[in-house]
Amino acid sequence: MLRAVIIALLLMLLPSLARAQSCSYTVTSMNFGLIDTLSGTAATSTATLSMNCSGSLPFLLPVLVCPHFASGTGGASSAAARQMANGANSLNYQLYSDPGMSVVWGSYNWAYASRPPPQTLNPNLFGNSSGTATIYGRVPGGQSTVPPGTYLSTFSSTHVEILSRTTLLGSSCSGGLGNPDTNPTFTINATVAANCLVTTQNIDFGSKGVLTANADATGQVSVTCTPSTAYTVSLNGGTTGGTPTNRKMSKGAERVTYGLYKDAARSQPWGDAGTPGSTVAGTGTGLAQPLIVYGRVPPQTTPSAGVYTDTVVVTITY
Repeated sequence: MLRAVIIALLLMLLPSLARAQSCSYTVTSMNFGLIDTLSGTAATSTATLSMNCSGSLPFLLPVLVCPHFASGTGGASSAAARQMANGANSLNYQLYSDPGMSVVWGSYNWAYASRPPPQTLNPNLFGNSSGTATIYGRVPGGQSTVPPGTYLSTFSSTHVEILSRTTLLGSSCSGGLGNPDTNPTFTINATVAANCLVTTQNIDFGSKGVLTANADATGQVSVTCTPSTAYTVSLNGGTTGGTPTNRKMSKGAERVTYGLYKDAARSQPWGDAGTPGSTVAGTGTGLAQPLIVYGRVPPQTTPSAGVYTDTVVVTITY
């Protein structure tokens, strides 16, 4: 009977103690830094949620903290993709509660509902408790069409709601049950860097006999640059430092002269900054842009039989 009276007394006291309990929170901002969207590699970062509560029942019921994070000001396009914004442009990212980044950190009032992870704090003799939780973030790869710039999402107001209560009322964070405390403000940001990648396809003139007529062949330079990034493509003079139409393929001390051009008619030489007007300019889209390189071996004195080669360096300036 005495035990029942004590339990009943505690239950009577809980409402007033719950009202006396108060918690405060801070969340550090999450900065992904400089993002290379062309690499296809995900970028990761973390933030820290700090929790401090007072006025709880000393040594008795733990405090359950439910940190609900909705979409943020950048919005969300799906349950898998929150977004940071730069004007009308968006960069996908996501927040997780686990280091394996498999459990999305959500909110009961988010359109793409996902439970936040419950945080349990144990009061000390004075009814105070504290703890921290790590928020894991990832910007997925494969976003090559996102333009360069600084992207931001802010969590405040309706985007953040952290509720606290005793565990006597259950340990689930699926709903909006608990004391509403002052909610923190934090930001998620990343900077997409302007970048270009290049791949090449060799030019092979094949087997030729006497060099009494033009021998033509083509290769390719494929350029992938971030959207709106202006670039120029230069081809140097090869291993012998020749002009665009007077490069040399070599076999020992013997040479075969050839030229590289921007057009199929072989009338526009393709060179570098040392030959004004000979480079190729473009603007990135985030997708691969193939550029055909037109090669020609003109009629010339035929050297001895063998394999003649040259190496041309491709330079992308952006």
